[in-house]
Amino acid sequence: MKRVFVSIVLMFLVVSCSVDDDANNFKLETLPIKEAIVPDAFDFGSRHDITVIYDLPSGCHSFYDLFYQYEGTARTVAINSLVNEDDVCTDDLREIEYTFKVNVVQRQDYTFRFWKGTDSNGENVFEEVVVPVNQ
Repeated sequence: MKRVFVSIVLMFLVVSCSVDDDANNFKLETLPIKEAIVPDAFDFGSRHDITVIYDLPSGCHSFYDLFYQYEGTARTVAINSLVNEDDVCTDDLREIEYTFKVNVVQRQDYTFRFWKGTDSNGENVFEEVVVPVNQ
């Protein structure tokens, strides 16, 4: 009996949900890093700032979050933007700076791989910057 009741409730919930056609259409788009400002070295156990500079290519783009992926001692960095596909977009190219903190918890050098976009073959292009760690 409980199974029948749960099944009916679940069916009711699924059927009663509708998609609002008036909602905005958004998509995520990864943006390349134009420039990165990193310290010459990190001090183990401390926090350091890294600043990245990127372009928002239109008025429909806004910052969503930082793509920051660990790969051993390396970190891949890019910008995730939110694109409103329902707006009439302006060609308002805006250069933005974003600063984030790095907690230095490894004694090995940090290798940052700043995503620069893709080449003519569709392959990812990265700028690698190695930051040594002072013990």
